[in-house]
Amino acid sequence: MRFSRDPDKEFFACLAFRHAKGVGPRTWKTIFSAYDSAYEALMDADSWPAKGVADKRRTNALLDEAWRSGARDEYHAVRKAGTRVICWHDPEYPDRLRNIMEPPALLYCQGDVSLLRNPAVAVVGARKCTPFGLDAAENISFDLSALGITIVSGLALGIDRQAHLAGLRGVGRSVAVLGAGLDQNYPADNADVREVMERRGCVVTEFAPGQRPDPSNFPFRNRIISGLALGVLVAEAANRSGSLITARLASEEGREVFALPGPLGQPTFTGCHGLIKQGAALVESAADIVEILRYEFAGELNGLSDVSPLDVVGKSAADAGDDTPAKKGNGTSAKTEKRNLGEGLSVREAKAQSPLRKAVVLDAEEQRIVDLLEQTGKLQVDSLCRALGWPSNKTSRMLLMLEMRGAVRQLPGMWYLAREPQST
Repeated sequence: MRFSRDPDKEFFACLAFRHAKGVGPRTWKTIFSAYDSAYEALMDADSWPAKGVADKRRTNALLDEAWRSGARDEYHAVRKAGTRVICWHDPEYPDRLRNIMEPPALLYCQGDVSLLRNPAVAVVGARKCTPFGLDAAENISFDLSALGITIVSGLALGIDRQAHLAGLRGVGRSVAVLGAGLDQNYPADNADVREVMERRGCVVTEFAPGQRPDPSNFPFRNRIISGLALGVLVAEAANRSGSLITARLASEEGREVFALPGPLGQPTFTGCHGLIKQGAALVESAADIVEILRYEFAGELNGLSDVSPLDVVGKSAADAGDDTPAKKGNGTSAKTEKRNLGEGLSVREAKAQSPLRKAVVLDAEEQRIVDLLEQTGKLQVDSLCRALGWPSNKTSRMLLMLEMRGAVRQLPGMWYLAREPQST
């Protein structure tokens, strides 16, 4: 696939397709597949009916140029924001996403776009969730990321947040897909995670700057979440959860669907139990997922270059952005571990080589937070600020670092509790 030499023309051509009335993802996928660039396709619109890539109605929707005003406005807004754009024909556009039934014509990105082509698993679930679900999402996401698998989720509160934070601790890191423009701070309570994702992971959307997080956007976001992944894990979901939409889309695209079983009678797990009854794989650990996807993982991990794990143990918030390549906890490089998995280690052997969470070494201020949470059981963030006598920005920053290191956990409603880290 040859990419257009002029990125501005290619970007504007993709916007033409996006803003043409009556022309959707299935149509532009068919057209794009017949040409080496969106710009070349647009310039050859007169030939589409003869070539069988579009009927006259859709051809005329591009030829009459009613799309031009909307495309021009979006083009200038994106260029003014300095946003990274990846178009459908761009070599950095992920193949898995390109091949879904309704791929986005382009992606707007912040962060490390190379993560979009990593082998990935989506981890999604309820915003209002149980400690059991949070524990499982964290443990599974971390163990997968430790093997070089990227964790994809939707940057919502609850399960999504926990999956992103756990993924960022491993070499696979994490990708967040938004249901709004990149300039939207949504949800506001996840602004701390969003900031780290932009430095250490990747944040993507197909929505233009200024697009607010309207509920109608989220099914479109969910198809990208499932499209980037080899499989989707629903870690906790009620019967009417939006996570079930992601699972359905994954199933329609031939992706594996995994579900975590929860306590009987717990309403937030009824969706997971329903998925299992419908044929989703019941999983309790990352090993279960690796066993099912072992051939896909092995083939994709073999071709990846080194990536650096996020090791924030003993680091300040400023140090956490250091991109210096690091050895893994057992002294094995990320590249060696990926190669070993590709050479046919069993799941148990592969997990034994992955780094376990290190014991968390706390400084005096961090220890003060943990001691206070242990004494009270749990505290809401505003109460924490008052008890500590610290401004909210300092408290939030330190809580995020402790959360990423596994020393505290955020519960729905901005409540925090202390927890014991796993030890080696």
